[in-house]
Amino acid sequence: MSQTFIIMGREYSERVRKKSFIITTLLMPLIVIALMAAPTLIMLYAGGGTRSVVVVDDSGVVGDNLRDCDEAAFTVVPHSLETARKEYTDTFGILYIGADAVENPNNIRLYVNGNSGAGVEMAITKQIEEALEAYKLDTQYGIRDLKSKLDSVKTSVALDVRDNDPSKEESARSSSSIAAAGMGFVLGMILYMFLLVYGAMVMQSIIEEKSTRILEMMISTVRPFELMLGKIAGIACVAATQILIWGVLVVGASTMLLPSLGGAAAAAGDGEGVMQALSSFADTGYMVSIFVWMLLFAVGGYLLYSSMFAAVGASVDSAQDAQQLQSIIMVPIIVSILVLMAAVNDPSSGIAVWCSYIPFTSPVVMMARIPSGVPVWEIAVSFAILCITFTFMVWLAARIYRVGILMHGKKPSLKEMWRWLRY
Repeated sequence: MSQTFIIMGREYSERVRKKSFIITTLLMPLIVIALMAAPTLIMLYAGGGTRSVVVVDDSGVVGDNLRDCDEAAFTVVPHSLETARKEYTDTFGILYIGADAVENPNNIRLYVNGNSGAGVEMAITKQIEEALEAYKLDTQYGIRDLKSKLDSVKTSVALDVRDNDPSKEESARSSSSIAAAGMGFVLGMILYMFLLVYGAMVMQSIIEEKSTRILEMMISTVRPFELMLGKIAGIACVAATQILIWGVLVVGASTMLLPSLGGAAAAAGDGEGVMQALSSFADTGYMVSIFVWMLLFAVGGYLLYSSMFAAVGASVDSAQDAQQLQSIIMVPIIVSILVLMAAVNDPSSGIAVWCSYIPFTSPVVMMARIPSGVPVWEIAVSFAILCITFTFMVWLAARIYRVGILMHGKKPSLKEMWRWLRY
């Protein structure tokens, strides 16, 4: 086994010393945070500002009931439509309300000076609909100012969810399903990328060394199984190093930054809800346990899939020839991403629970369930099944690997690879 450790050390040092590894390791947490914040930032800054809309109201019932909003500011003018269209060319547009707008809501037109947008058009339409509805409620049912009455009785509830385990203190960490779902989605996607990136890295490394005939020289002194195991274990150490660095960065950042974020939210008037959502991230022990399980499932899932990728790499001479065989390996990874959505929405659903035990999907699905609170015995059983499966898969891949690395010039069929397993 000494040759295995030598190969493992070479694979590890060769990749860890690369600038690309250092850059991606340090930047990935920032990229994940940016991707999570991007939708909110886009919604905040994608708008084009408040548009000035001139209103010509021939009905006499809509214009005075229009209220300014973020998308549009309304100004009612006593001019005719023709005069307004000629005079107000420096505004966003002229909104015309027909005299029969109450009976015929389609007799409403917006004349824009330039380009319009779906967002501002929907905002204007909503304002008109509310004005017409308020008028009809007042004249037909005698209900005035219904919107303010509904707003006055509207109630917002912040549900405080706690663990029912009597052995835990009453002041135990309050869980937030929204925070858990978001964390589960991010962890599942990270595991998905790990399986793809590092598994394909093993396959690409073997294909390159096989095409240059380096492997033929190496197996003269190293057994094929030791060679394959050294490559897989070396890259597994690279993945583990990256996760450990991320864990230290995230735990350290959460400990230092989240209290200040909660204080800022409290100053803005929403401190209680934000602190409930961020309480799990501020719990150092909780975050450490999350990253420990993430490390175990990332390495276990990697060993499972990298062994299959290694078998594919040893069987072909080029990346183009590997695509067909690689697509078979990709199917369970894609399925795990589809189940990830169900697991985030309902961690206790049947499909989420079963797929968290199936070893080909458990690394992604179980990591999506863990932040929501999964019993330790379930996680342990899932990881044990994963360990048994990847051990068996490494043994099968080694039987294909020892024959495939000496084959050149022909892409093997599945039937031929089955024969290799029986040699």
